Amino acid sequence: MSVQPEEAPAPPAPAAAAQLLAQLRADRRADTWVPAFERDWAKALEDSRHTYSLTPLHDVVRTWQLRLAAAPAVDAYLDSGRDETGFVALDDVLGARR
Repeated sequence: MSVQPEEAPAPPAPAAAAQLLAQLRADRRADTWVPAFERDWAKALEDSRHTYSLTPLHDVVRTWQLRLAAAPAVDAYLDSGRDETGFVALDDVLGARR
């Protein structure tokens, strides 16, 4: 029997972070995404050193894989020319952030 719960996601492949970074560098958003990924990775690496767990690193890889996978859909939405002028700004609903 496995100690892990059934809903636990499988860990990313060992080379997943390097492959992901290569994909981010090839993307048109590389100027902003690569530094953000590297910042997230460095924090997760530090967290992993303190906790002796690879979970923070796996979480960063999964998060960035999802962002990269969602990028074409976001681009298509933004390029569709949908008019969003009738919507209410979130700050107007929630109030100014402190």
